[in-house]
Amino acid sequence: MSAGIVQAAYLVAAVLFIMSLAGLSKQETARAGNYYGIAGMGIALLATIFGPDAQGTSWIILAMVIGGGIGMHLAKKVEMTEMPELVAILHSFVGLAAVLVGFNTYIDHGELTGALLNIHLVEVFLGVFIGAVTFTGSIVAFGKLRGIIDSKSLMLPHRHKLNLAALVVSFLLMLYFVNVEGSTFALIVVTLIAFAFGYHLVASIGGADMPVVVSMLNSYSGWAAAAAGFMLANDLLIVTGALVGSSGAILSYIMCKAMNRSFISVIAGGFGTEVVVSSSDEEQGEHREASAEEVAEMLKDAKSVVITPGYGMAVAQAQYPVHEITDKLRAQGVNVRFGIHPVAGRLPGHMNVLLAEAKVPYDIVLEMDEINDDLSDTDVVLVIGANDTVNPAAMEDPNSPIAGMPVLEVWNAKHVIVFKRSMNTGYAGVQNPLFFKENTQMLFGDAKASVDDISKFL
Repeated sequence: MSAGIVQAAYLVAAVLFIMSLAGLSKQETARAGNYYGIAGMGIALLATIFGPDAQGTSWIILAMVIGGGIGMHLAKKVEMTEMPELVAILHSFVGLAAVLVGFNTYIDHGELTGALLNIHLVEVFLGVFIGAVTFTGSIVAFGKLRGIIDSKSLMLPHRHKLNLAALVVSFLLMLYFVNVEGSTFALIVVTLIAFAFGYHLVASIGGADMPVVVSMLNSYSGWAAAAAGFMLANDLLIVTGALVGSSGAILSYIMCKAMNRSFISVIAGGFGTEVVVSSSDEEQGEHREASAEEVAEMLKDAKSVVITPGYGMAVAQAQYPVHEITDKLRAQGVNVRFGIHPVAGRLPGHMNVLLAEAKVPYDIVLEMDEINDDLSDTDVVLVIGANDTVNPAAMEDPNSPIAGMPVLEVWNAKHVIVFKRSMNTGYAGVQNPLFFKENTQMLFGDAKASVDDISKFL
C-alpha cells in the first residue's frame, strides 16, 4: 500500500471519527455514531498495518488477534453496571501505551540534530508524563468504581503543594532533559513522579464526583494518544487523540457546570474536597414506608408522573420493568416522563443508555434543567436507585460534600416514592434529608422486584 493511499485512508478515517462524535451527541443517532467509529478504526488499522513503514506485520496481526479476542470476551461478560470500570481501565491502557511509545522512540529515534532533536525530546517527555498520569489515574478510578479503593477523598497534608511541587520538578527535569540532549535517568524519574502524581490526582477526588473523573481521564487519554502520534509521526493518531482529548475536555466542562464545580479545580485534582463534612450517615428523622400496592394505587390516580433513575436501577437491572409500567401508565393517559441528572450513575450518559437499552422513547427522557421546573406540578415522582442526585442537602447544607451541586428537586412534587434496599447513604457517603420529608415514602427491597410488583397491581 503506497504512502498516498495510506494518507487518503487516514483522511477518510478522520472524517468518520468526526461523524462518530457528532452521532454520539444524540440518543437517536448514537448507534450510527458507533458504526462510524468502528468503520473509521477499521480503515485506520488496515492502512497502518499494510502501509509502507510497517514492519513485523505478522507479529502485529498476532497481537491484534490476541488483544481483540480478550476484548470481545470481556465485552460480552461486562454488565452495564460495570461499564464505568471498563472505560476507566481502557483509559489506563492508552496511558501505558503512550509511556511505552515514549521510551521506545527515545531509545531509537534515528538521526536527529539541533532543533529537530530538541522538539523530539520535548514530545517524548510530555508523552511519557501525560501517559503516566493517565495510567495511574485511571487505575485509581477503576479501583474506586470497583470498590477496591475507598471512594472517599485522599486528604494528604499540603496535597495541593505536593501537586505543584511535582509539576515544578517535572518542568525542571524537562529543561535538563532537553539541554543535555536526552537523559535516561531524568526520563525514568519523571515517569515515577507522573505515576505518583496521577495516583494522587484522582485519589484526592471523592466518589460523588467520579462521573466527572471518568470524562476527565477520557480527555487525558486523548492527549496521551496525540502525544504518541507526534512521537510516531502518525498524523491520524494526532488528529484522533486531539478529537478525543478536546471532546473529553468539553464533556468535563459540561459535567463541572452541571455539578457547580470549577473546571480548573478538576484539572488540578481534589475538587470539592475543601468543604467540611457536616452530614453523616445518621438518620435525620422518621421515615414512612409504602407497599407496592399503595404505590400502584397512587400511580393510577396520578395525571403526571416523573421517574428519576440512578445507579441503583442499573445494579438491579430494573430498566425493563420500568419500561413496562411506563407503557401501562401512558396507556391509561398518565403523562410519564424521565428526569435524568447529568451525573446519574457513574458514567456520563449512564442512565440514558440503560433506558435506551430498555426501549424507553427518547422524547420522554428529559435532562435535569428541562424537568426541574415541572416537578412542582407533578403528582408522583418515583426515585429509583438515585440518592445524591436528588439530595436537598446540596441546596440546604453549605458544609455538605455535594454543596452547590444542582440536583433534581423532586421534593417539590405532591408525592415522592423512593426505591431503596435500606436507609444506607449514597456513593457520596452522606444521608439524604429527602427520605424524611412529609411527602416522601420509602419502598424498600430490590428495585426490579418492587417495580415488577407495582406492574402487577397496575
